[in-house]
Amino acid sequence: MERKASAVWKGGLKDGKGTISAPGGVLKDTQYSFTSRFENGPGTNPEELIAAAHAACFSMALSAQLGGANLKPESISTNVTLTMEKQEAGWTITSSHIDVVGRFRERMRRRFRSMRRRRRKGARCRRC
Repeated sequence: MERKASAVWKGGLKDGKGTISAPGGVLKDTQYSFTSRFENGPGTNPEELIAAAHAACFSMALSAQLGGANLKPESISTNVTLTMEKQEAGWTITSSHIDVVGRFRERMRRRFRSMRRRRRKGARCRRC
């Protein structure tokens, strides 16, 4: 599988700005800048896009795992918080915290709780 995206940056690091685009159309000349990346200014940033991709991937992977147990959620809502720290090598993503909420019909909710209790230890999502 191949996916593509592009970025154009104009100017210096702190006074410049850029755009990000992808063929799917959701990202089309989406603005990013030094302030959107390091100072919470308007626009997006690479780490926010990584967090969004991680949340989307995790939701789909969880849906697949649940499907393997014949559990079909009504919805899965995933929020990812990436933490970055400045290290010797530069800014580095040091953690990714995942909060997830699944909605099930009542009958499936009971089955999910039972399955969750049995599988709680050692359950990790390693790949999307």
